[in-house]
Amino acid sequence: MSRRATLRRKLLGWLGIYLALITLVVFSAANYVHEHAEHAVWRSLLNTELDSVLAHMRMDRDYHWQDSDTLHLFIERGGEPIPESMAALHPGLHDGALFLGKQTAVMVRDTSDYGRVILALDITDFGELEHFITRWSLLAGVALVIVTLLMAWLGVARLVRPLSALASDIAALRPEQRGQRVAVDRRGSAEMEVIAGALNDYLQRNEHFVERERAFISAASHELRTPVAVISGAAELALEQPELPPRARQQLERVRGTAQGVEQLIQLLLVLARDPARLSAMSELLAVEQLLPEIIEDHRHLAYGKELDMQLHAEPCRIIAPMGVVQAAIGNLLRNAIENSDRGTIRISASAQAVVTIEDPGHGMSPEEVAQLYARLAKGERNPGSGIGMDLIARLCDHLGWELTIQSQPERGTRVTLDMGSSLPPDSA
Repeated sequence: MSRRATLRRKLLGWLGIYLALITLVVFSAANYVHEHAEHAVWRSLLNTELDSVLAHMRMDRDYHWQDSDTLHLFIERGGEPIPESMAALHPGLHDGALFLGKQTAVMVRDTSDYGRVILALDITDFGELEHFITRWSLLAGVALVIVTLLMAWLGVARLVRPLSALASDIAALRPEQRGQRVAVDRRGSAEMEVIAGALNDYLQRNEHFVERERAFISAASHELRTPVAVISGAAELALEQPELPPRARQQLERVRGTAQGVEQLIQLLLVLARDPARLSAMSELLAVEQLLPEIIEDHRHLAYGKELDMQLHAEPCRIIAPMGVVQAAIGNLLRNAIENSDRGTIRISASAQAVVTIEDPGHGMSPEEVAQLYARLAKGERNPGSGIGMDLIARLCDHLGWELTIQSQPERGTRVTLDMGSSLPPDSA
């Protein structure tokens, strides 16, 4: 995922580009106006001076022009000869011409009585002053841009700080906590108040929705317990009757097993309807190697009519977890293994690190099917084909910090690993 630019960087970037364009436009316009104004001044000054000189010369034939330090007059007929560097100039003003190595403004005029007349003004000092002003203007412009960007940086920092604080408050929200709200810093804008208000309204509506869902699941699960207990009790009494036909006994054991499965499912629903903190409060010290044989016996009836054998290898292991949750989780995994296998051996193992592994010789799944199953479990989607227990186990793993791993190959069976290491006692972790 590419990292996005911050709001501060975007604002300063656009402001820098804007200032650069404005500065370029202002200096370009100022230079254009300056050049035209300078040309107009030199043209007016030299034309006026040249008109005055020619008028005196025509009125007084003995009048002689005297050059100064900055002004030089060249006359084609009866005066100082025109330098070769100026002889090729066309009539009009020439700004920036070089005469004796100096920058000069030259006015060239053709007359009927004196021929070509040229008046040259030394503007070297003015050019140096112009360059001095230009340099300081550029420095002033750069300083203005830097100061403006610095002030904008500080201003944007103050503007963005409440937004960053709001984002931190949102990131600190905990899904399991109720009554959480976000507040806007007093320096925040009205728009941030609107965002915070909309978020707080969403949090409140989400709390009401979650509360209704939990209340419904809890009520429905409790209501289902009574008929399931009646069914299970009736099946137990019926199985105690002597001389019960084998076929009837098989069906009653199936009824009892189904009732136990439904009871485990109800237990899972009740657990998922509670907060993680309340779920942890139900935990107790359990011996995994002692629970596994009981779980296997409770599900052995599912293998009737199939050529299946179940082998157990369990190392001594103690965990702190709710007993009903452990029984339901491992039981559902074992149920899936039995239902998806026809013949062979189902191997169940448990390590001292609370890692339970169930390997079945069933039909297996392709890598694409395994990936789709993981995607559904991550999104919390239910798929009847994969069994409702698997979806509930995935949610239980999220609650208790367990890890569920599925490895499968078509026609080679499935290997499911339930890592309950997060529930190990502190002294053995």
